[in-house]
Amino acid sequence: MPSTDGTVTKQNPTRPRLRAVPLLGPAFVAAIAYVDPGNIAANVSAGAQYGYLLVWVLVVANAMAMVVQYLSAKLGLVLGRSLPEVLGDRMPRAGRLAFWAQAELVVIATDLAEVVGGAIALEILFGVPLPLGGLIVGGVSMWVLALQTRHGQRTFEGVVMGALAIIVIGFVAGLFVNGVDWTAAAGGLTPRFDGAQTVLLAASMLGATVMPHAIYLHSSLTRDRHGFDPDPSRIRLLLGASRWDVGIALLIAGSANIALLLLAAGNLYGVPGVDTLQGAHAAIAHSLGTTVGLVFAVGILASGLASTSVGCYAGAAVMSGLVRVRIPLLLRRAVTLVPALVILTLGFDATQALILSQVMLSIGIPFALIPLARLTSDPRLMGPFANGTALRLTTYATALAIVALNALLVVLTLTGS
Repeated sequence: MPSTDGTVTKQNPTRPRLRAVPLLGPAFVAAIAYVDPGNIAANVSAGAQYGYLLVWVLVVANAMAMVVQYLSAKLGLVLGRSLPEVLGDRMPRAGRLAFWAQAELVVIATDLAEVVGGAIALEILFGVPLPLGGLIVGGVSMWVLALQTRHGQRTFEGVVMGALAIIVIGFVAGLFVNGVDWTAAAGGLTPRFDGAQTVLLAASMLGATVMPHAIYLHSSLTRDRHGFDPDPSRIRLLLGASRWDVGIALLIAGSANIALLLLAAGNLYGVPGVDTLQGAHAAIAHSLGTTVGLVFAVGILASGLASTSVGCYAGAAVMSGLVRVRIPLLLRRAVTLVPALVILTLGFDATQALILSQVMLSIGIPFALIPLARLTSDPRLMGPFANGTALRLTTYATALAIVALNALLVVLTLTGS
């Protein structure tokens, strides 16, 4: 560009790279969905029942999650619209309302699992009754959401990233107390099963990994952070940074999940009663000591608090995109807290509530994943940023695998097989 003396000054070639740095963060918020209380129970149960057999399931699940979350971020960056907004624009009013109804049920089921998980953690740590624990979890999540309302998305992301760090520490700490049989763990990378029960458990682990609300939310997070800039060079820059964002965030979340399985496989293998969060905590504290048990429980609490805040944020994005109604986040938080509090107050089995919530999430997966795969592969919509052949095939294969496994999980759960 011309300078004051008429000469031409070249732009600093490093400047575009620096401009991409602020993108880092949205994927860390979405990654909270991958370390929620439902995932914790499934991974510990897998390790305790079958040792290192199903390590490969978590590796495959994490790879699938990276593809899905990148596509959601890509949609938001290229179109400047969230997935619910794009779907809402392409549907008649009746279709939008029906789609919103199922998506709202998914968000409620998500919130149910997170509030229940957080309440269980408070019961473990302080002996707080479950209904009161649910109220406390709801109150803290309101505070976290208030940060987003008052101080912006960056502050909200910072708090959630801090919670993710606590979760990782809580779940990895035990590995330093008692080592891992790395030879056996490496053997668990070979895909295989050992009876029908391992198929069910693998389906639940995979089925609970890619969450519908995380798919809806990620496109909204990138849109809210950057708005829409149609400049292709800017979009390419942001897409490159988003790949790093997704890769780093889900590598961290995936490592936490794998650490849980390794911890259980190395220390709880064959121990009964670890298919609940309370049972898993008791077994870990007995096997590795009260300090490790305490850190583990704190990780569960951080998981419940962070994931319920993220779930509420996702619900607001779904509502505004599909029915074009915006209500304050804190009001929405208060309303969606009610079902969880009712279940906890009535004394419904908390673990059973977690299981049923995962089934509801499984039913909602195709409604989010299949449209995402189709939209990001459509050159009429995405232009030059439409998925290439390799990514398109990977996307459809991932969607097919996840939908099939979720369908299997629903069938096996409902039939009691």
